[in-house]
Amino acid sequence: MPPSPKAARSQPPVSNPPTITIRPVASKSDRKKFVDLAYRLNSGDPNWVPPLKSEAMEAIDPKKNGWFSHAEAQLFLAERDGQVAGRISAHLDTLALTMPPEQGFGPGVGFWGLFDAEDATIGAMLIAQAEDWLRGKGMTRALGPVSMSIWEEPGLLIQGYDHSPTIMMGHHRPELRGWIEGANYQPVKQLLTYELDITQEFPPIVQRIVAAGERNKRINIRKVNKSKFDEEAAIILAILNDAWSDNWGFVPLTQPEIDDVGKKLKPIVFEDLIRIAELDGEPVAFMITLPDLNEAIKPLNGSLMPFGWARLLWWLRKPKCTTMRVPLMGVVKRLQSSRMASQLAFMMIEYIRRAATTRYHATRGEIGWILDDNQGMVAIADAIESKVNRVYQVYKKTL
Repeated sequence: MPPSPKAARSQPPVSNPPTITIRPVASKSDRKKFVDLAYRLNSGDPNWVPPLKSEAMEAIDPKKNGWFSHAEAQLFLAERDGQVAGRISAHLDTLALTMPPEQGFGPGVGFWGLFDAEDATIGAMLIAQAEDWLRGKGMTRALGPVSMSIWEEPGLLIQGYDHSPTIMMGHHRPELRGWIEGANYQPVKQLLTYELDITQEFPPIVQRIVAAGERNKRINIRKVNKSKFDEEAAIILAILNDAWSDNWGFVPLTQPEIDDVGKKLKPIVFEDLIRIAELDGEPVAFMITLPDLNEAIKPLNGSLMPFGWARLLWWLRKPKCTTMRVPLMGVVKRLQSSRMASQLAFMMIEYIRRAATTRYHATRGEIGWILDDNQGMVAIADAIESKVNRVYQVYKKTL
């Protein structure tokens, strides 16, 4: 018997399943949507630090990021019923393709990063889309997340969700790990950051090593000269590209990238926080330390308007912060694994510790990232009694 008209009227309407599409970012408006999504998806996390939107936009703009001088990227947006619900970048680096495969990269390796999504379904679709783009470029291996240069924000946070990252470090929601591993990705490398209380003097053995170095007339630990910024940057770049050349994931920094980094970081470059070690008058090591700018920009929620610019300028004029971060240090290859290398490192760390606590009132230091198998740096971190506080993981998959 057919249902009565009354019964038919009481049946709930049939709803169509949501339509999910993945499409390439193709305009400035799309890039803005790509950037804005991160603010919405992470807004409930008190430890996420909203980057300045202007800088986030520049990072994905080939005209404003020197990394694109040797790299190619395609950004993708996921939309559910027309509303943005996820994002990912797929990219390749022509310099990475020339690296020795035993150092992690090499021929056939592509990357994806800047990954975020509303749910696992969309996350899986985005990863699959990035893989398809890489296959279309002839890539046979995918590494991720790397956002987007290895020198920017590599790896997925898997430990340390309970506190905010320092400047130039990423922060991710815990569920992303399951989505990535669910797409059959395997861990390939862990990147560690270490934290320590810098108000306390280092252990006696470290103090003795520093004191011995101060008596050695061959050694000179000097501040950088900001009035000669380009010259000092060139010295540091030469040491860096030599010191890191055998490391996993190494890709040489290029001049366009150095120029971009210089513009962004010059306001927080302070001469007593960056040291160059000279041996017999030759620069052989360096250590860069930056005040944690994240402490200043976190309250701005990504915008310098209406008064954020004034607050930031005031902070930059005379920064006082809790944390100092050491993003980079290096010793020329010929001295690595020697007592001299450790001595120079301890001397630079101690001199910067003194400046950080007395002039900038910092109480905490963070070193990293450090490769989990970098025995020399891990030994130095252990000697100054620092502890691992964040772990980032890079994954791989054969395409």
